[in-house]
Amino acid sequence: MTSAAPTTTTLTGVPALPPLLARGALLSPLKRPRPDADLPPARLVLPGLRVDFARLAAYERVCGFATGADALPPTYPHVLGFPLAMRLMSRRAFPLPLLGLVHTSIDLTRRAPLPASGTYELAVHVDALRPHRRGTEAVVVTELRAGGALVWDSRSTYLARHRTQGQPTPGIPRQEDAPLPARAEWRLPGDLGRRYGAASGDRNPIHLHPLSARLFGFPRAIAHGMWTVARCLAEHGTPETAVVRASFRAPVLLPGTVTYGAAGGRFELRGGGDGRRLHLSGEVAPYPAG
Repeated sequence: MTSAAPTTTTLTGVPALPPLLARGALLSPLKRPRPDADLPPARLVLPGLRVDFARLAAYERVCGFATGADALPPTYPHVLGFPLAMRLMSRRAFPLPLLGLVHTSIDLTRRAPLPASGTYELAVHVDALRPHRRGTEAVVVTELRAGGALVWDSRSTYLARHRTQGQPTPGIPRQEDAPLPARAEWRLPGDLGRRYGAASGDRNPIHLHPLSARLFGFPRAIAHGMWTVARCLAEHGTPETAVVRASFRAPVLLPGTVTYGAAGGRFELRGGGDGRRLHLSGEVAPYPAG
């Protein structure tokens, strides 16, 4: 993998998502992903960002956060940075096809309180490409600053599945942990993907309708992975400063029923016929580590 020195592009407004998604879809068949491809030498910066309170309230309602507080939920900066990430990943220079890209994990750090009334600067760049036994992963870094200080950042990992060179490397079997103590059961409606998509701007067709989801191999629409993280954190709670790590393990079909479990800073979401299928696992830890 090689990369040129990154160049910073300062934006004057939030990129519109529909044309970016369309461009990414059109370019996807032309891309041949590989872990040694060049990284896009770009860093996008959006200064002077103010939060839309109506959109924030819609997000809080659909995810289960309390509304009306002058504080951003820990996952909301990801929503703010998503259009910038899509602008990078929909470019011809981004080596992985946008269609079929799977969000596999997110690590985020809230370093300071995030008032909803604040003014922020967003920055997004692609940090790494790396081989995976099922294809190639890209790591996208999002940073939020206030008054020049880094107050929140995340590392999202996305997987492009493709054949790898040489013999397939067998995966290391996961040590399946026993389910965490069940704390709540949630019945998820069929329109959850459309509601979260309207609040977050992420209108990926796999989340919106059974017919569009079937085009990508899903029997029904699936919940957004970032909704599952947000809903768990709304239930779990997070301190003003915290580190959150979450891994997306299996899609949540809509409509459906899931069980939220938690213990000792860990949380998870399970479902399936026997209620043991692991959809999401994560943990909340203090920042800085004590």
